Amino acid sequence: MTDSAVPPAADPRSPEPPARRDPRDLHAGPGDGSLGRIDAVKDERFRRWDVVTPSATLIGRPRHAHEDVSENLRRLHDEQHPAMAGHSERMHRLEKVRITHAFCNNLALTSWERDRALGIMAELDLTAFGSQRAIQRVALVVIRHVGDEERKRRLGLHDDEWVSERSPEELAELSEQFESLTDDGQFRLLMDEHGLDVTAVNRLTRTLRDQLAEQDLAEAVFGRSPYRDPSLPPIRPEPPTEDGESI
Repeated sequence: MTDSAVPPAADPRSPEPPARRDPRDLHAGPGDGSLGRIDAVKDERFRRWDVVTPSATLIGRPRHAHEDVSENLRRLHDEQHPAMAGHSERMHRLEKVRITHAFCNNLALTSWERDRALGIMAELDLTAFGSQRAIQRVALVVIRHVGDEERKRRLGLHDDEWVSERSPEELAELSEQFESLTDDGQFRLLMDEHGLDVTAVNRLTRTLRDQLAEQDLAEAVFGRSPYRDPSLPPIRPEPPTEDGESI
């Protein structure tokens, strides 16, 4: 008996063939863990060049980790280059329009209501909303304000003089016909998702009305110029409203 873990060599004079070694066996002999010459060359080449991606690019980055970018690239990254002037403002405006448009697509809004909400959000300064100036929250407040205002306009409730001439029965009937956007189940889900309740929406709506008057955005409409010559025909026909009339 021997204490070595390596089995003794087979006797060449034995008529039985030597047992074949399982390649999955672990061996700790000298040289068992080294690579062959061909495998070592392959391993060295992969480690030298690493994985190459066809779409990889070094544009805007230094060629090596210990190097630095040029002064022109640094000014581009810091938005100090003339070509990047106002880039952050443009991206912020685009983000406001994108999020508002996504919300409008999930709600029962007409194209006119959508364009009004987009026109307000595109130019609205959100700093006046303080800690509630997240784009999602302000966009929901703007959409609710626009939707309710347009629904009141269709019922005639926006005209104070006309409303004062209505009888109490007529006003009660008009109030029953009016449905606020906050009664919409999908709008409620969006409010809950972004941490808003009716009290917060009403408070932010008061701030919104002040900002609309201060920033002159009450009549803002995205993609529609308020200074268009009314004597000229429109470039494209406007879609009819629910009552069959063109906007």
